[in-house]
Amino acid sequence: MAKDKEQKTTMSGIPLKESYGIRDLPNEDLERRLTWPGQFPFIRGVRERGYNERLWTMRMFAGLGGAEETNERFKHLLASGQTGLSTAFDFPTLMGYDSDSPYALGEIGKCGVAIDTLRDMEILFSGIPLYKVTTSMTINPPAAMLLAMYIVAAEKQGVKQDQIGGTVQNDMLKEFIAQNTLMLPLQPSVKLVTDIVEYCTKYVPRWNTISISGYHIREAGANAVQELAFTIADGITYVQEAIKRGLQVDDFAPRLSFFFDCHNDFFEEIAKFRAARKIWAELMMSFGANDERSMMMRFHTQTAGVSLTGQQPYNNVVRTAYQALAAVLGGTQSLHTNSLDEVYAIPTEDAATLALRTQQILAFETGIPHVADPLAGSYFIENLTERTEEEVQAYLHKISDMGGMIKAIERKYPQGEIEKSAYKYQKEVEAGQRIIVGVNDYQTEDSQQPAIWKMDPSIAERQLNRLKGVKAERSQREVANSLRSLEQAARQNINLMPQIITAVRAYATLQEMCDVLRNVHGELKSY
Repeated sequence: MAKDKEQKTTMSGIPLKESYGIRDLPNEDLERRLTWPGQFPFIRGVRERGYNERLWTMRMFAGLGGAEETNERFKHLLASGQTGLSTAFDFPTLMGYDSDSPYALGEIGKCGVAIDTLRDMEILFSGIPLYKVTTSMTINPPAAMLLAMYIVAAEKQGVKQDQIGGTVQNDMLKEFIAQNTLMLPLQPSVKLVTDIVEYCTKYVPRWNTISISGYHIREAGANAVQELAFTIADGITYVQEAIKRGLQVDDFAPRLSFFFDCHNDFFEEIAKFRAARKIWAELMMSFGANDERSMMMRFHTQTAGVSLTGQQPYNNVVRTAYQALAAVLGGTQSLHTNSLDEVYAIPTEDAATLALRTQQILAFETGIPHVADPLAGSYFIENLTERTEEEVQAYLHKISDMGGMIKAIERKYPQGEIEKSAYKYQKEVEAGQRIIVGVNDYQTEDSQQPAIWKMDPSIAERQLNRLKGVKAERSQREVANSLRSLEQAARQNINLMPQIITAVRAYATLQEMCDVLRNVHGELKSY
């Protein structure tokens, strides 16, 4: 008796056929669905000419030890052809603590750059013209403080805040769902996010006010459908909060951006990006958007850090290349390619350069960017795009029925879904149903361990000495007055950005500003 063939699925569990034909194309009118690139609903991309108009921004994530070392890495990457900066902060900074806090012991500069005061930010971007370069900052609970430091550091270069461009992640909902770098309870956290949206809409018009992030949701164990559904649900919440604040959709929506993971399931990832644009475009139209820029989902992509393996680490170069290819075929606006050694530590300069070269080879040697959305019309891609959209919409309807994403998070619904997905994936790997080359099959005895970046212990000492010096040199009266003003504003429930910028100018420390908000709203260390 013949054994039934195993049903193949995508990583999200969408069943696959062995081949696809014209009957598998979407049910709706294909011509209406597949408009030209740059046209609503933007399935085929947000630009009419695709990468012929402009290549994606090559934005390598960097942050190592102190501001001096990160500044050197930034300059090396820019000299190597990188076209945008992306800043990684150390764990104390991510949590809103200074380097001299007991919480920072042993963590200064370990997973990114330590930033305690405006002085560190000035050094971080010394010699880098902030009117030319756009900068992404992966920071969430203290995003307002780091953005304020960037604004003032630019001022000190003679660059006005309406001239700077970049992105601050500023996505607290995904922190409660997945990453858990937390500072304040849920409602005041979302309020602070909206403060940034409102302030930048009025005064920093070239700045992307949120990078609504699916990346960390995916890295926590979500599948592609869940990543997209929960990210879009977060985006809906931010739009609703900004509208409640009195902002008009077309004033702030063009500066909302997204951040996605690109994992190993090549075609599913491409379909995910195409479905994402259509869903978001139609949602924004339902919010009353008239400006097409409000309906365009612009996103940064990072290759899947969770897919990197310590076993046979040079395989990571291949994984990253295919993931980058999927991101480009999916129409990303910006891309970070992981380095082969990130599974061990902060990338070495050589590994980071090779990761950048991966993008450059894709951009300049393959010919792929010459045609916008070259996979459009593929029976398989169009079918998978539609089915991904259907799966995502089912999640969105369920979240809406719960009363929205904040209510869903309070019920721990997305958290539970991610846990189930992560468990299922791990069981598949352990059972050998999902092959990870070099991990559960095709193993070798050779460890192939590359050179690993190690932080100079003197960096932490230098950081502590600089912080001590800043505290001694600054005007204590100005600091005290600015922090008192920040506390009064926090208790009045008004936009905090002006008070935070004033405190930054006085060289108040990151923790001093964050402690004011902790004292007003209460501290949250886990959820």
